[in-house]
Amino acid sequence: MSNEENTTPRRIVEDKQNDLLQYRDMLFKCLSKWYWFVLSLLVCLGFATLYIMRKAPVYTRSMEIQIKSETQGKSMPGGVQGFSDLGIFRSSTNVNNELRAFQSPDNMNEIVRIMNLDMNYSVDGTFHDYTLYGRNLPATVTIGGLTDDDIVTFDMQLSGNEVTLSKFKFEKQEYDTTVKGHLNDSIRTPVGNIKVEPNETYHGNVKYPVIHVMRVSYRIASEYYLRRLSVDLADKMADVLIIAMSDVSPQRAEDILNCLIVVYNDKWVKDKNKVTESTSEFIQERLKLITEDLGQVDQDISDYKSANLIPDLSATAQIALTQTNEISRQTLELNNQMYMARYIRDYVNKATLSQLIPANSGIGSAAIEAQITNYNKLVMERNQLLEAATEQHSSVIRLEQDIAQLQTSILASLDNLILSLQTQINNLAKRENRANNKLAASPSQEKDLLTVTRQQKVKEALYLFLLQKLEENEISQAFTAYNTRIIKNPTGSIFPSSPKKSQIWLIALVIGLAIPIVIIYLMETLNTKLHGRQDLETLTIPFLGEIPQALTEVKQNWWKKKVEDKQAIVVVKQGERDVVNEAFRVVRTNLEFMTRDRKSNVITLTSYNVNSGKTFISMNLSIALSLKDKKVLAIDGDLRKASLSMYVNSPRSGISNYLSGQVADIDDVIVQHPDYSNLSILPVGTMPPNPTELISEPRFAELISKLRSQYDIIMIDCPPVEILADTQIIEQLADSTIFVVRAGLMDKSLLPDLEGLYQEGKFKNMSLILNGTYSEGGRYGSRYGSRYGYGSRYGGYSYGEHKKKKGFSLFKSK
Repeated sequence: MSNEENTTPRRIVEDKQNDLLQYRDMLFKCLSKWYWFVLSLLVCLGFATLYIMRKAPVYTRSMEIQIKSETQGKSMPGGVQGFSDLGIFRSSTNVNNELRAFQSPDNMNEIVRIMNLDMNYSVDGTFHDYTLYGRNLPATVTIGGLTDDDIVTFDMQLSGNEVTLSKFKFEKQEYDTTVKGHLNDSIRTPVGNIKVEPNETYHGNVKYPVIHVMRVSYRIASEYYLRRLSVDLADKMADVLIIAMSDVSPQRAEDILNCLIVVYNDKWVKDKNKVTESTSEFIQERLKLITEDLGQVDQDISDYKSANLIPDLSATAQIALTQTNEISRQTLELNNQMYMARYIRDYVNKATLSQLIPANSGIGSAAIEAQITNYNKLVMERNQLLEAATEQHSSVIRLEQDIAQLQTSILASLDNLILSLQTQINNLAKRENRANNKLAASPSQEKDLLTVTRQQKVKEALYLFLLQKLEENEISQAFTAYNTRIIKNPTGSIFPSSPKKSQIWLIALVIGLAIPIVIIYLMETLNTKLHGRQDLETLTIPFLGEIPQALTEVKQNWWKKKVEDKQAIVVVKQGERDVVNEAFRVVRTNLEFMTRDRKSNVITLTSYNVNSGKTFISMNLSIALSLKDKKVLAIDGDLRKASLSMYVNSPRSGISNYLSGQVADIDDVIVQHPDYSNLSILPVGTMPPNPTELISEPRFAELISKLRSQYDIIMIDCPPVEILADTQIIEQLADSTIFVVRAGLMDKSLLPDLEGLYQEGKFKNMSLILNGTYSEGGRYGSRYGSRYGYGSRYGGYSYGEHKKKKGFSLFKSK
């Protein structure tokens, strides 16, 4: 397998490990800011609790009703069920249409007027107003002279039989007037005459000092309660509706639901009775005309008999008239049907889309009666749908088309029926003529009298028929039953449905946790400073290792700790196995690997930023090297700051005195470290006014050349690059350069410049140390020990194994 194929799995594993470390870094940063989370949770939960306390509790009451979709007189007594074959007591109901009817604004407007829901009574509470209703309301108010759209508010105080009204407001106009009166009296106020009537629960005293009264328009009240009303199907296949009402007063919610059922039933009965009312009007109109005709026929018979002195001829003509009577009876029935058929046809021709056709007219055709019943049902559905929709609605248009088609079909059926009846009448007339021929010998008066008598019988039969139908229609109207059945009365929980405390607190908890996380994430995202090793992965500079932050904590405030670097601190000690010591041992091992081919090494340490910790690393790395029997000299090359000199108490004489000629022998100013025999330090001594000129002199180069033969390693602590020219001058005498970058200090934008220094070869054998890696929350120790084998794996972990696991060459050459 190729190197690329071997490297790919490693990179995948490394990417996963880096992602895991980033998550862990974020976790520990959040843990270190635990007080942010506590404060955020307290604030968010406090606001949530305040919102819950300020929000008036809303209670939900619901009920279930069944819509009787098909009824045929089954709810009526058995004796009345026999009328069902006449087309009476028959209905068909669409559940979805009834669902819309329950949500009709007209129904809610009527409920508002019946229950006086335009009036609202409330009292002040600790956090929110409390609504008074039912037994909690001591008195009700009636305001005279207001229109449906007027809005009025005022305050009311009750004391015994006295009433005090104040703070009147009519629409936007306020009145600073106080009016006093008595219960049940008409009190004149700026907003109109007000009458206060006590309820049965009022006994002269009230626990509410002030009652706020508000009267709103019927439209606003209807819209308010309609928004809180919900009507849904219990199941798609069922004809059961669930009606729910939400309100701050549970008793008012129950009363509204009960009133809604009453209003709906009343309107439904009125709609169903429109058919019977139309039929009654038609029958009564016909009875009036027939009564007049029958009286005229009776008068004609009386006059004819008086004028012609006609005796009773029934006995003599009984046999001859038997056949004629049978024909007359049949002709009578056919004439009745012909009369009603023509009248119904004329009525249908003139009927509009909203006008009902008289049912149960007695035309003698069951098919036509069924068509008329279907026609009336479609007309009623259209009229009911127009209450909630316009004539342009698709359902209305569809119904009008169906009505028009059915009207055409009824007219065609009536025409066919009239033609058939006329044919039958003609046949009977022929048979009657043959029978009359047998009576040719009878006097002509008998024939005339028979004609008039026949007309009398026709009128009488028609009169009795219509009278019977009128009575049947009245019975149908009296026995109209509701199409609803209450399955469950209005009920609900004693606990409010809104506000939902658990959900609000859960949202507040999530927001309280999210706010600090977002702030920390933004702080980390917007922070362009170097964070850790992962930020250096794009560089090709050999990496010696990373040094964790050596900290001291100074308590600045009870909520905040200020972190400072320890000055002139030695952390590397013989036998110590803490994280920092192990880090320096790793750096020492890598440095020895890099300098293994040279007998003497002059190493300069520099950085981009001040306070990068190069002096700290110079000293402790020198100690780490001296612990391996290396003779090490640490030179303070920063002649302006002299930080390294503080480790030996900053003596007055040093390298500056030697270079300026004040000291002849360099050994006189080299200080032997008291605790480490292999470590010597060359301090600055007196701060020179011209440090750059001193190190530029040949005497400094000669000094470095002389010291090479005396020490195995010479460590020179130099100033930051590109600030002073000292580092570039000293670097010319060195064998390698260690660049110190500090996490949290160096900006990531300088990394390309740092890579450029390495690529351009401005510093010989350049390498890199990451200093001050610090993870809030104390995470570094476990991470560092895991990476470098510190802890349980320390004894069997080698540099070679680490190099193999990392999958890249630690030192790269150009």
